[in-house]
Amino acid sequence: MLKEYDIMQVPNLKIHGRIEKPSSPLPLFGTHSGIEVNCTGSELWVDVECEYDFHDVWVAGEVNRALMFRQMLMPGKNSICLFRSMIPGQVKNVRFYRELQAMSDNPEIFLKVTGLRTDGEFLPVSEKKYKFEFIGDSITSGEGSYGAREDTEWLAMYMSSSRTYVNMIERMMDADCRSISQGGWGVYTGWDNNRSHNIPRVYDRVCGLAPGPENEAMGSFKPYDFSSWVPDAIIVNLGTNDASAFNLPALEVPGHGLCKMRKDETTGIRNPEDEKKIFDAEIAFLKLLRQKNPTSHILWVYGMLGNDLEGVITGALSEYSKQTGDGNVAYLALPDTTEETVGSHSHPGYKSHLVAARVLGKYLSEKFNVPYREKQGNL
Repeated sequence: MLKEYDIMQVPNLKIHGRIEKPSSPLPLFGTHSGIEVNCTGSELWVDVECEYDFHDVWVAGEVNRALMFRQMLMPGKNSICLFRSMIPGQVKNVRFYRELQAMSDNPEIFLKVTGLRTDGEFLPVSEKKYKFEFIGDSITSGEGSYGAREDTEWLAMYMSSSRTYVNMIERMMDADCRSISQGGWGVYTGWDNNRSHNIPRVYDRVCGLAPGPENEAMGSFKPYDFSSWVPDAIIVNLGTNDASAFNLPALEVPGHGLCKMRKDETTGIRNPEDEKKIFDAEIAFLKLLRQKNPTSHILWVYGMLGNDLEGVITGALSEYSKQTGDGNVAYLALPDTTEETVGSHSHPGYKSHLVAARVLGKYLSEKFNVPYREKQGNL
């Protein structure tokens, strides 16, 4: 007989991802947010509820850190078997999490966990020694990490957290990782010159990327309590979309008017005034990150889809340190995606994420003087 647990009645439940406060149902706002348990049962089920329109909601499940499934949910209530017919009494570490990023332009999308069912017990889940927060765009959201390289449609099934460098670092470093990411967004402007699409604008919210009545009722737009989860390192991967905006036409944006990152059409040189807007936005974001995270190491990484703004980023880091005296910041170049490592939608594929994770894992292991596993476990 399976015992039903309301999600907030599950003993020793570990929650991954930002929330306003533990609640039932439990919202999973963004990519890589989820739950983790150690269960002794012979089977375990999770009950969830979701809604969506065009972009379907995808989730993933792991048992003992081995990826067992990823699947699309049907709108409404879903009951998903995480494992069954296993030896009772033996402890299984189980993770269930959201694959799809928060969808800033789709207020109808939400995902929440309502309960678990099992014939076993829930034992304590260990706390990891290190916590890492990742901030980024479609790369961090895992766009292109599934699908064939010839698949070019912008679809939810090609987005994931299960095959990104975030999940790989979590395994390599035996750490807890969180993601705040949105495809197409930048540090100053979105890929299409949309000035509203910048991550710093929403960083201090629980999940300012998740609009809509359901998400807002569950606290997505509430101020986030930064003392509730203090990262040892914050890894920022922004700039790719800011660079793209120089190549796209002007866009009328509510509240901002006509927006365009300019360049000389003859020489291709970026307009210095517009380039400085990105430079200043990076410095301002670094100051915001430090204000909210006084002890965290801040690492800006860049390069998986070109490095056009590398000089702007490194210059902003240098100027920030000069202005503030903050030496706990650094820059790390990541390898560019190649014909061999590209995934769907012309984005970094699984192999590209693996190459990036190895470079990043080596840096973090040296920074924190801990070993890392270059082969990231059972992924």
